Amino acid sequence: MFSRRELLMLLAASASRAKPGTEASRHQTATTAKPPDLFRTDLPSADLSPADDAFLDQMEKAEFLFFWEQADPRTGLVRDHWEGKASEKELVASIAATGFGLTALCIGHKRGFASPSEIRARALNTLLFLWKTMPNHRGFFYHWANLNTGERIWDAEVSSIDTSILLCGILTCREYFNSGPIERLADAIINRVDWSWVAEDTSLVSHGWRPEAGFLPYRWDYYSELVMMNLLGMGSPSHPLPEDTWSAWKRTNFEYDGIQYIGSFAPLFVHQYPQAWFDLRGKRDQYVDYFNNSRKATEAHRLFCLDLARRFPDYSEDFWGITASNSQHGYAVWGGPPAIGPIDGTVAPSAAGGSLVFLPYETLRVLKTIRTRYGDRAWCRYGFVNALNPLKNWFDPGVIGIDTGITLLMAENLRTGFVWEAFMKSAEARRGLERAGFKKV
Repeated sequence: MFSRRELLMLLAASASRAKPGTEASRHQTATTAKPPDLFRTDLPSADLSPADDAFLDQMEKAEFLFFWEQADPRTGLVRDHWEGKASEKELVASIAATGFGLTALCIGHKRGFASPSEIRARALNTLLFLWKTMPNHRGFFYHWANLNTGERIWDAEVSSIDTSILLCGILTCREYFNSGPIERLADAIINRVDWSWVAEDTSLVSHGWRPEAGFLPYRWDYYSELVMMNLLGMGSPSHPLPEDTWSAWKRTNFEYDGIQYIGSFAPLFVHQYPQAWFDLRGKRDQYVDYFNNSRKATEAHRLFCLDLARRFPDYSEDFWGITASNSQHGYAVWGGPPAIGPIDGTVAPSAAGGSLVFLPYETLRVLKTIRTRYGDRAWCRYGFVNALNPLKNWFDPGVIGIDTGITLLMAENLRTGFVWEAFMKSAEARRGLERAGFKKV
């Protein structure tokens, strides 16, 4: 079985060979030349109305419930997805969803979504299981595991990016709870990760490793979630990545409707995941201000979706957003610009939800429209369903943990900056940014 990342690589390779401009009328280009210095824009300062804040609070509480109910309380591992049934039989946990889940525990504790003592105990149990029981290789964890035992399932790879998302959750817990046992376990897990192994003999980190065949044939070589992974690796206190890792990957310049930004042939989540934890506002390296870069990429995506309204007439200022998600025909890796994947009119609420900090008003407009226009067809026990296609009268009954997670974290960052504040207290995050050459804008 292909991992989500392997599916993305296959589609990206196909997209990079396609001629731009075939899916939309606006001008779009991609080159590997170093982009010009992107103009400075103001940081968002969303002045949320009481109604908007109440809407986000309701959404966050429902999303927290997923990570509270769909995790094994003994292992702390979080279910990869929930299909809308009262009782799920499939015991597939995602190590990345578990990273979002650990951060969700911090949000839930802060906001009183569940018993504070029970939340703290769940965080401690999770870290204890990850340290003592969960199979790993040189500190890296398998992408998918049995929810109740932690054992590897399918032919899951030891995943560099999914482990990175887990580590972000661990660091957030360590800094927020400020507890001796949690701190000691978090330090042990973090220090065990051998970043020098996963980038052995190269400046580009491997996507992963399987015991049957060794390293996967892919390297993290273009703009993507690698931003968070490389910063974590460079900030490691025990086995850090070398500093030249930061300059080794391609920063491809894209242009759409006159908007220039660094991006890749990948869904919108590549801009969202790193900045759920790393607060890159008002900072830049020698290349770009990544936060403003992601604002531009999100705006380009919004315009791209509006251009697609000729094919999908329900796309509008009120209803847009395509990122990797479920579809009527299974999981799909799609997005743009330029268009990748078999775009069919499906909208993923996490496209807007995960971009709340980049375009607050535009994305809130989408989320509120989905909630009011489609009601319980687009809303479930755990908040927004993973995807919907009203033109085909299709509404996904369930959710995917990482998509619910990115929406929860970005909503809290928009409201209070809480996740950024907690995570950025970590020495690992600050050291990674310093070694990558980040400066205040």
